Order: sequence, then structure tokens, then C-alpha cells
Amino acid sequence: MTAAQRLRGVHELIAVLPAVPVLRDRCRALAALEAMIGGRYGSYFDYDPGWGPGTEAGLMNNGAGDEYTILFTPDGVFGRGFDHESSMSPYTNEDMALWPGLVDTLPEVFRPLLDEPAFCDDEMRVATVVFWRETHDTAWRAGQVEYEEYDDDGTGHLFHVLAAGTPEAYQAFAETYYGRQLDLEAIRHVFALRPLTDDVVEALNPQADPDAVTRAVAATGYPVGGRPM
Repeated sequence: MTAAQRLRGVHELIAVLPAVPVLRDRCRALAALEAMIGGRYGSYFDYDPGWGPGTEAGLMNNGAGDEYTILFTPDGVFGRGFDHESSMSPYTNEDMALWPGLVDTLPEVFRPLLDEPAFCDDEMRVATVVFWRETHDTAWRAGQVEYEEYDDDGTGHLFHVLAAGTPEAYQAFAETYYGRQLDLEAIRHVFALRPLTDDVVEALNPQADPDAVTRAVAATGYPVGGRPM
């Protein structure tokens, strides 16, 4: 188990998250890799450069009820995750409220996002992890959440690949998830956000339609370079 997989709680996560531009590039690279390799239930990682006005989104959805969204907005970055088996899920308490302290200190500029329909089940806010960084902040921030020994917000489960932020971490994840070996040098090419090439596409997915892959990768905002669409 890697150090990132051992993350326990949002404060351990924000201690290892990089600066905003680096985090954005990681999200883009993960989405591009998923577009090339192809998911069993759709893309495990995705990136939407047009999520909202002036807002981009790094996304994860494992198809089994666990997800995260990281919004890159003009006011800063807002991140939330949900582990459906977490003891801190709002589904585990009678009033279906977020865990105490999770969003008590969330800046007002991000508060409307708590009621974003994509983050709610009917009118219930759904999250077990919340963190943020305003444009003027010099560090990532999170609420003063208290954990008992048995509590787990799902941070390690949800964010371990993103937090590790290396081609090797993605390779280890994807080879287990997809059940096949993947070319590390091709993954490194994508992590560096180098322009897409036919060789990289073929190395990661020899059965893929290069044109379809190029369109899917371009939709994430990844640089496809001179490769024809």
C-alpha cells in the first residue's frame, strides 16, 4: 500500500496536494489516459473544460457509488468527494446532514456549490470529503472535522491516484483495474502533457480507433498537437 493509499482524512490529503496549476494538469492527464485506455463503465477519470461559466472540472467516478469533483473556478478551487460506504456519509444519520465540521468554515464564495444538483440526492447534500483553496490562499484548506477511530471519510480510497500524482501510481492502479499491462513510457508522455501521437495511442490501447481516441482526448482539453482530428 502506498503512502497516498494510507491517507486518512481530508487534512492528510490537503497536506500533499500540489499547487493549483499542477493539480489541474494531473486531472487532465488522468482524464486523457482514461480516454485512451477506455473504461469498463465509462471513464474512471474525466475532465470537463466547460463544466460551467469560467469553470473546469476534474472528475472521478468508479461506477460503484464513489466519486469526486474538483472545480477550478474564477474564485479558486472547490473539491468534494463521496465514499458511499463511509461511516461519515449523510445516509448514515437520521437527519441526512453532512458530517459535523465538514463545511462549517467553507468560504461564502463556494457555499452555493454545496447545493449544486450534481452534488445532491434530491435536496440532500452528498459528500464525505470537502476541501478548497481561494485564489488568494497560499495553502489548501478544509473544515475542522473530528474523527473517531472507526470513522473514515474515504480520502485514501477516493484520491490516492491523484494525491500520488505519478505515472507509476496511475500504472499500478490501471493495470489492476483493467487487468492488463500498460506501457509506462507512454503514461509518462501523457503525464507530461506532451502532444498526442499515434505511437502513444497504440502503446496504451492497440485496439483503439485512433481518430475516436483523439476526439475523446481533445474533449478533455488535453493538447492533441498536430494529430489530425
